[in-house]
Amino acid sequence: MSHKWRLIDSGPCSASYNMALDEAIATSVRNRIAPPTLRFYSWDRPSLSLGCFQKTSDVDLGYCKQSIIPFVRRPTGGRAILHSDELTYSFSVRTDKEPFSEGLMESYRRISSAFNLAFRKIGIHVASKVQRERGRVLTGNPLCFESSSYGEILLNNRKIVGAAQKRWKDGLLQQGSIPYTCDKEKIVHVFGRKVSHTENSLHGLKEIVPDFDDQNFRKTLHEAFEETFGISLLTSHPDPAEHQLAEELEQRKYLQNSWNLRL
Repeated sequence: MSHKWRLIDSGPCSASYNMALDEAIATSVRNRIAPPTLRFYSWDRPSLSLGCFQKTSDVDLGYCKQSIIPFVRRPTGGRAILHSDELTYSFSVRTDKEPFSEGLMESYRRISSAFNLAFRKIGIHVASKVQRERGRVLTGNPLCFESSSYGEILLNNRKIVGAAQKRWKDGLLQQGSIPYTCDKEKIVHVFGRKVSHTENSLHGLKEIVPDFDDQNFRKTLHEAFEETFGISLLTSHPDPAEHQLAEELEQRKYLQNSWNLRL
């Protein structure tokens, strides 16, 4: 695997384009057109993403429409996230060579180790969950940050990074959300009484680190990936073919009810 990977910091985009660009980049990486790629991004307005296999009945889409909160179904699994003030990331890599050729759990562990290092560098001592949850532990709550699974990052036993993967035979796409603040009122409206008794336990990094700085955190993540994987992470942009594919995917998939409302 190449020792020169790519970092794309694409800033705020719409919900549908964010998902489309992640899939387009993953396609480019799987086709060996681009090296492993870490992408940082945000959302141009508060937006809701549903896990690939999640039921729409888990959330109040009527409230989202009324409040002009766009919603989109992710290509990855997991549960719903109300995105707002946060850093979102995606990581695309082939899985035919080390260090990502040993399956789902090991790939989660490897990627989590880079984030763990970044958190330690800014003075937050986190831990990765070491057991995989099943059954009602995973399905009982529709909100991503209300339960954790193997490899996810915890602070005082509370998840502070949500992550999920889409896997193909030749590659993977991992998407993750790192909240800076939590709009607890909107979260209760979107998820209803299912989370109303736990919203006080939701915290973002700005509540944990009083002098938190977004740009410094991005730089720290950049350094942590380089140190963890022994690579150079070169700042780049999506190439024209990736932009074109993203625009096509947005129109035919991520803006369509046949995808977003299919469950």
